[in-house]
Amino acid sequence: MQQPVPHLPGRDPALMLQRTREQWVGRGDLWVFGYASLIWRQEFEAAEHRSALVHGWHRALRMRSRVNRGTPQQPGLVFALLPGGACRGVVFRLRRESADAELERLWAREMPTGTYDPRWLRARTAQGDVSALAFTLGRRSDAHLGRLGDEQMLHILRHASGRYGSTLQYLVSTAQALRERGVHDREIDRLMALARHHGLA
Repeated sequence: MQQPVPHLPGRDPALMLQRTREQWVGRGDLWVFGYASLIWRQEFEAAEHRSALVHGWHRALRMRSRVNRGTPQQPGLVFALLPGGACRGVVFRLRRESADAELERLWAREMPTGTYDPRWLRARTAQGDVSALAFTLGRRSDAHLGRLGDEQMLHILRHASGRYGSTLQYLVSTAQALRERGVHDREIDRLMALARHHGLA
């Protein structure tokens, strides 16, 4: 049986969920913006999904992972939404009758320690704009890493693995999911080329 992961000081996930629910009330449908693993491993029932573009944030493999894709001894990396630029991903509309329960399950997955900053972002879709919940990361967060050199990145891709698998598997799955949806991400393409060049993918 897995032990619960302690939350970060001053960042109680239960209180953050309560605030997010309060912000959602009156907004109508609950939309969630997926930019990495939520695209290929949703773990919730979606009534609808659309390709979407968010401005002011970009996807980056810069968030330290000590549980899901790494360990405290060998931290891995996961994607986060960082300030600046733009990000193409997918928005999911949760069924109204089950949205609250689905949100709770999503919270248990994404916010066990309260690391992310949940935000409501405007997501542009071909059918119109929606306000979608997104899990972002501040640059001042202890989990945020600056740009890593290629040797550091290769070390992580070779060695970091956690309860959901390795950082390398996570990168490959995200790259494949984006490619299948026609999303071009230059940094992911660069990282995949680096991994292939060194026989990792």
